[in-house]
Amino acid sequence: QVQLVESGGGLVQAGGSLRLSCVASGSIFSINRMGWYRQAPGKQRDLVARITSGGATYYADSVKGRFTISRDNAKNTVYLQMNSVKPEETAVYYCNADGLKLYPDSYPMAYWGQGTQVTVSS
Repeated sequence: QVQLVESGGGLVQAGGSLRLSCVASGSIFSINRMGWYRQAPGKQRDLVARITSGGATYYADSVKGRFTISRDNAKNTVYLQMNSVKPEETAVYYCNADGLKLYPDSYPMAYWGQGTQVTVSS
């Protein structure tokens, strides 16, 4: 049973910083990509940032230069450092583990966390 548990969400003022964490637990052999998505009320879930096991990163244009994604492969943990946050970034932030294998020969799967609320006040 694989679980992704996010933490670090909360209320922050515009221009402030917040750090999100996500731990993937269970019998995990490897995880290809880990990432963060966000979904505001009434909107679709969008990719914010993603990182591969080798450290290659991708950022949505809207967060480049302000957000930093990092990862601890040994701990199956991914972080999102959010700086200079904006009110329009208020959303539920979801952790995603993509290409997760339980065993060397198992089929890669994708898993989601339950989400953590980030509210940016103006």
